[in-house]
Amino acid sequence: MTSTSTLETSDVPMTTSKYDDIVVDIKDGIGTIKVHYLAAIALLAYNILISVKFNRPKALNSFGGTLVLDTIAALRELNDHPDTIFTVITGEGRFFCAGADVTNSGKRRKDFKNDGEKKAWFLSELATGVELVRSLIDHKKVLVLAMNGPGVGAGASWFQGTSDIFYAAQDAWMQVTFSQLGLIPEMGAAVNWAHQIGVHRANDWLMFGGKATADEMHKMGLVNRIFPTEGFHSKVQDYLSEMLKERSGKSMMEMKRLQNQSLRDQRILALFEAWQALAERFVDGEPAERMLAKMNELAAKREAKSAKL
Repeated sequence: MTSTSTLETSDVPMTTSKYDDIVVDIKDGIGTIKVHYLAAIALLAYNILISVKFNRPKALNSFGGTLVLDTIAALRELNDHPDTIFTVITGEGRFFCAGADVTNSGKRRKDFKNDGEKKAWFLSELATGVELVRSLIDHKKVLVLAMNGPGVGAGASWFQGTSDIFYAAQDAWMQVTFSQLGLIPEMGAAVNWAHQIGVHRANDWLMFGGKATADEMHKMGLVNRIFPTEGFHSKVQDYLSEMLKERSGKSMMEMKRLQNQSLRDQRILALFEAWQALAERFVDGEPAERMLAKMNELAAKREAKSAKL
C-alpha cells in the first residue's frame, strides 16, 4: 500500500483555525476541514485523498460569497500537502455548481468614462476566476472532479476540461448557455474541452449550448466512471483509496505531469485569451442585457411559486 503519511495524531484530535469559515480537525491520520453554515467550501482530507466540497447548497453552489477565493486558497494548500496524491473537487447538496450567481448581476458598476475604463474594470472583476482556473491547470496532485449533481454554466465548463479524472453521479447532468447569455466559453474552456473530447464536439457543445446526462457525458468520452447517486462521495473515496493500495502515488503524479506538460502552455494562453474576450463581451453590453432578462425571468418564477403557497 502506498502512503506518504507522517501524521501521528491518532490519540489527540488537533484543530486549527487559520481560516475564518473553516475548521480543521486531524485525528487518526485523517484531516477533516469543515466550513461554517453557508460558507464557501468544505475540505475532507483522508490521509492520501483530499476532497474539496462546494458548500453553498441553498444557492445551488453558485459562485457567490467566498466560494472562489476559498477554493483558490485550498488548492494552494493542497498543492504542497506532503501526504496526499489526489485532490477531489465535489459539491455539497443536490447541485455540483450552478455557475455565476446571476442575482447579483444587476449590481455591477455602470458609471464608466469610456470603454477602456470599462474593460479594465471587468478584467479586474474576472481576475479571481482566472486565478482559480490557473490553479487547476498548475495543480501538481491528481485532480479528480467528482460531479455529485447538476452543473450549469461555469459549473459545467471550468472544471470538466481541467481535471485529470472525471467521475459523475448517475443523476448528474450539465448545461451550458454561453451564447444564450451573450457570453463566450469562459476561462479557456474552448481549448480545454477540445483537448478532452475533440474540436467538433467541443464546438457543438460550447457554441450551441445544451444539456447532457451522466450517461451522455460518459459516451462522449468526458466522464471516466459513473457511480450511484446514493452514497456518491463515499463510493468515490473508497474507489480512489482502493486504487492506491497496490499503486505508487508518486508514479501517478509523475504520469499526470508528463501528460499535462505539453498542454500547459496552450491552456494558459487559452485562459488569457478567454479572459480578454469575455471582458470585451461585457464592454459590448449584450451580456448585461441578457442576464438582466434572465434575472427578471427567475424573479417572476419565484413570485409565481410564492403565489401558489
